[in-house]
Amino acid sequence: MKEKYSHWFEPIAEHLSDAYLRYSFTYGTENEVDCLYSILELKAGDRLLDVGCGPGRHSNLFAEKGIDVLGIDISSEFIRLANIETTKAEFLRQDIRQMKYEGEFDAVVSMCQGGFGLLCDPESSIDNPDIDLVALENMARALKPGGKLALSAFSSYFQVQYLSDNDLFDASNGVNKEDIEIMNSKSEKKKAVTWTTCFTPRELRLMTQSVGLIVKNIWSVKPIEYKLLPCDIENPEFLLLAEKAT
Repeated sequence: MKEKYSHWFEPIAEHLSDAYLRYSFTYGTENEVDCLYSILELKAGDRLLDVGCGPGRHSNLFAEKGIDVLGIDISSEFIRLANIETTKAEFLRQDIRQMKYEGEFDAVVSMCQGGFGLLCDPESSIDNPDIDLVALENMARALKPGGKLALSAFSSYFQVQYLSDNDLFDASNGVNKEDIEIMNSKSEKKKAVTWTTCFTPRELRLMTQSVGLIVKNIWSVKPIEYKLLPCDIENPEFLLLAEKAT
């Protein structure tokens, strides 16, 4: 009997499967990892947690640099794909909302609205509109003292500027509903709905401080090219860098 989905993204990931890695936003993975490796000041042997790792595209490149990587994702299909690859990274299916690691990692990353930014849906937003704060608390707890967090978050400024006919932005909780069509590697199309929580730099700063982390910087970034830019309203994502006090 198929396991019941615990999150709206799981059937999307199951349908996409390996076709996920053909989407254009994945083409900048190497640039993203190089950037993160630098700002996190990683060195060989460091322990890193990749939250919302997908099929492991960031985790595998970090592992190639000598980092001890654990990748987690709620999608069993993505974890299956990640474990097919010959890599030194470890992968586990896990829900960030229930994650219990404590003081185990030198760094935590969450990229492309994986474990942060895709948690809200019509049901959870009623009981807990700030579920991403729970994810942030769990990531902060997982860090060792002096450990660093890097996560990307979708920009509210960008989203409201470029709403399409398929978008519906809920200003009360900053969540954008989008009707999309996804296609797997067999060219089979399927309609789906995504729910992306969007943020401003001020929100990110206040949330991060509330879980006991020190904000080091927030930049605007654009997938693929991935240059660190001053915060603006023209680029789709923000990249937050924070540190756990020693």
